[in-house]
Amino acid sequence: MERKIETKLLSWKGAKNRLPLIVYGSRQVGKTFSIMKFGKTYYKSFVYLNFESNRDLHSIFERSLAPSDILRELGVLSGETILENDTLIFFDEIQACGRALTSLKYFAEDAASYHVIAAGSLLGIAINREKYSFPVGKVTMIQMYPLDFEEFLGALGKKAACNMIRDSFDTNKPCPLHELFLDLYKTYLCIGGMPNAVKEFIQANDYAFVVPIQKNITDSFIADMVKYATPSEAVKIMSIYQSLPSQLAKENKKFQYRIIRSGARANQFETPMDWLKASGIIIICPKVSSGFMPLVASMEPSFFKVFMTDTGLLCSQFGITLASMLSEFSGFNEIKGALAENYVAAALTFNGHRAFYWESQGKAEVDFVIQDDNGNIIPLEVKSSENVRSKSLQQFIQKYSPAYSIRVSAKNFGLENNIKSVPLYAVYCV
Repeated sequence: MERKIETKLLSWKGAKNRLPLIVYGSRQVGKTFSIMKFGKTYYKSFVYLNFESNRDLHSIFERSLAPSDILRELGVLSGETILENDTLIFFDEIQACGRALTSLKYFAEDAASYHVIAAGSLLGIAINREKYSFPVGKVTMIQMYPLDFEEFLGALGKKAACNMIRDSFDTNKPCPLHELFLDLYKTYLCIGGMPNAVKEFIQANDYAFVVPIQKNITDSFIADMVKYATPSEAVKIMSIYQSLPSQLAKENKKFQYRIIRSGARANQFETPMDWLKASGIIIICPKVSSGFMPLVASMEPSFFKVFMTDTGLLCSQFGITLASMLSEFSGFNEIKGALAENYVAAALTFNGHRAFYWESQGKAEVDFVIQDDNGNIIPLEVKSSENVRSKSLQQFIQKYSPAYSIRVSAKNFGLENNIKSVPLYAVYCV
């Protein structure tokens, strides 16, 4: 599978003032595979060091944080000659060794010619727990997510489809294979973007083989909750996680603590919510009350929506099968909108947008508001079908006169009344 992060890794390799790189994200999004592929492709030698599986590594960093000492001992341990500029040193699962994370500061200051990448899950959580210092300002950070729909199409061998979709997005002309791509979008919703799930689907061509993979991923998340949180926090984290399908299935998708359990209060669940966000499992979309920039100036952090990073895991939680997704059985309309909104939230996040939603005195609500590359504040409305009427979007347009608006739906591409029609399968172009 080709991943978009490969382009970012190449840019980092060629940067003039390169710092050690940290790639972070939830479990099983493909961090290790992508970095190993990059190291073996673009370097003369590659040294892989895993802090969870090899406890001997920890003692090296306990003895010294000086890069000269660390490099000498790593060379002996790995059996590789570590070369300036020509060897990639990969610290995997670095959250298991706080002193290794701290050492990145000294690599930046004293050994800048050595190429070092670290990867880990729950980095902030694990390090804060152990009270090790984070090398602020001394590292470059990239967050990695599951495959987006474009990467999913590439994995299916449909790169030409990606180009066709982008052409229609750029020109606002209808896409000739619109119905086919809508079915592929529905398939992506159910499979999701976790590499192991996608790989299993491609190899077996049977969704039944994907279900155990998704369950395994969910189990690994729960294992992390137990490992990196106190017992009382772990219970609350799991309670939030298990409530997400119910939160999203209701008409009012604002997160409500009472759905977790009767009498639940925000101050009881703030830390568990931060845990899930820091782990890369969820996306938090805050409310704004204004459509003027900067959006953060009108943010109301007490009101927010919570989405799952991977739609496949959400479908697994809902118990939705691929067959029911494609046939849209009679009860599907109840959750079709929730899945579409979650998918769009994830796609915008994967593309680097910080997404908000807009509400005006409880009378109008626009699903998402983002800032584009030119600094424009853009409203984005999501519809899961071809019914695209939206009074709320019109109210936002009348009040704030955005440069343009976006309506994501099952309709084909088009541009009318300065509203850009974007099919659900093309949100990765936004």
